[in-house]
Amino acid sequence: MKRSRRTMLLLVAAFTAGATSAWASPAAPMRSSPTPGPLPCPSPGGPKPTVVLVHGAWADTSSWNGEVDALRRAGYVARAVANPLRNLTSDAATVADFLKTVPGPIVLVGHSYGGSVITNAAAGLPNVKALVYVDAAAPDVGETTGQLSGPGSALNANPDSLYDKVPYPGAPQGAADLYLKQNVFVHSFASDLPQDTAVRLWASQRAASTSAFTTPSKAAAWKTIPSWYFISTGDRIITPASELSMAHRARSKITQFQGGSHLTLISHPDAVTSVIGSAICSVR
Repeated sequence: MKRSRRTMLLLVAAFTAGATSAWASPAAPMRSSPTPGPLPCPSPGGPKPTVVLVHGAWADTSSWNGEVDALRRAGYVARAVANPLRNLTSDAATVADFLKTVPGPIVLVGHSYGGSVITNAAAGLPNVKALVYVDAAAPDVGETTGQLSGPGSALNANPDSLYDKVPYPGAPQGAADLYLKQNVFVHSFASDLPQDTAVRLWASQRAASTSAFTTPSKAAAWKTIPSWYFISTGDRIITPASELSMAHRARSKITQFQGGSHLTLISHPDAVTSVIGSAICSVR
């Protein structure tokens, strides 16, 4: 805990001082931990982009609180928007409709299942200038989010041991809402958070429909939009190996964060913000 706290303080100090990042491409050696991004950008070449953040399953907009606060302090508009968690196609349409109301350039950020949503929502929207994947899925056309957790993911266990299933009105045939069971949430989903924090997040989680994970992706915006990928080596939900494969496929700029969990965006928002900052400063 002391080392983690000290590391966080050092990262925050460097971040607020405006340190410059060095980001690896798939063809270059990757850094094992993130260097804080250059925020605010030293020489903005145009209007500041708006940062739109999309949460994943079993979470809500509050999972981005740390990043929103840091981005606002750096002088950027940041909006964390609600992800319905119903169906990939309709969830992406909901986010796309919001993006169409945002003037100027956008840096679009997705966590977990939110990565699948931004991959579809950004398609055909010219003002989305950068994509940032945070411990996220980045499907190709025809792939489902459920296919991308990777061998060794905690989600590959017997579904009856993972979820509490609840019917919901208007659900497609065979679909149900899924709630992560407490032991899975605490020990696999939020494994680097204090237990009382993890239990509180488990108790307040938002359900995700099975349809969210089984709907094939209709677009792959990472094929045409520059992307950044933040990978926690301690992620037990979407495995680091699976994320790394998707990041290489997308030719993303990759940062590997040593440790963390699937909720590093909550436990280490400074490290995640640094990657978002690099994407912001690429927008000209």
